[in-house]
Amino acid sequence: MRNRRTVWVGAVVAALVAATSACGGDSDEGQGVTPAGESSSLAPDLATGGYGAGAGADQAGAPSRSGPAGTLVLREDAKLGEIVTDSAGWTLYRFENDTAKPPSSNCDGDCAKAWPPVPADDAAAAGGMDPELLGKVKRSDGTSQLTLGGWPVYRYAQDTTPGDTKGQGVGGNWNVLAADGGKASVQDSGGSSDDTPGAGEAGDDDAGSAPAGGGPAGGDEQTQLSAVKDPALGTIVADAQGRTLYRFDKDTAWPMKSNCEGECLKTWKPAKPVDKAALKGIDPKMISTLKRSDGSRQLAIDCWPVYWFTGDKKAGDTTGHGAGGVWWAVTPDGKKANGGAPAGS
Repeated sequence: MRNRRTVWVGAVVAALVAATSACGGDSDEGQGVTPAGESSSLAPDLATGGYGAGAGADQAGAPSRSGPAGTLVLREDAKLGEIVTDSAGWTLYRFENDTAKPPSSNCDGDCAKAWPPVPADDAAAAGGMDPELLGKVKRSDGTSQLTLGGWPVYRYAQDTTPGDTKGQGVGGNWNVLAADGGKASVQDSGGSSDDTPGAGEAGDDDAGSAPAGGGPAGGDEQTQLSAVKDPALGTIVADAQGRTLYRFDKDTAWPMKSNCEGECLKTWKPAKPVDKAALKGIDPKMISTLKRSDGSRQLAIDCWPVYWFTGDKKAGDTTGHGAGGVWWAVTPDGKKANGGAPAGS
């Protein structure tokens, strides 16, 4: 009996190890991520959003909603797309009665009790965000408040769990923040509000970033990832905006790791995780999620991190294929399209 139990326990441990290491040590598969891309409130990674008690507690072990924001985090929300949270996972908001040009806060008194202003001290941009969009504004009480894209930044007292977005749309004047300071919202173009500095500029992940004329690849609004036919490259992968997705030779699939950082990210944008139930022509088993060094999450196909290219101007463009001899359109099974040869060669 003892030997049977030992063998059984060993088999369970081996199965768990295999299940959590399918792409090596950098995948966050199985680490509190739902298929729709929302982080679980029980995710324990304090360094990248800290939903555990060690992140600084307000009450009963809950992460703190007061104090500086720390390093901001970009989080994928199933309804709102990419949103901004503080380092403890609390959602950040903007107030439409404020102004961004020039920055000015009009939330004081009881308003500030319901919507605590985020102090400007010790805030840092998330990876993939423009640090120059962070700033500060002096409030009527003389304190400095964090701004994003010129907009004063707040938390919401009624959010009870990190990741809550209960403040979205309250009174028609409060909106969750997008990475550029715009209003987070799911739009066909993938864009956010264009009333902030940087909105619509080339290379912005949210504003004006979808290729012209691009709708959901394959014509189905629910499809987030599709296999599409390219006349030169064969079958390749496109996202919901019709953007071609690419893999990078300097990345690795085992262990799964992205080596596109810094300047590279201005041109090559990490693709966002997708719902495995919203695929067209792609085996869900090929899809996984990479936790990047900044704590954000990136789509991977057959363990290869994938990106879209800011140089592609319209849906179906493949101008990034062969760039620098290291960037290639990706196939539904994670391989390099056209065998890794530039289109037309």
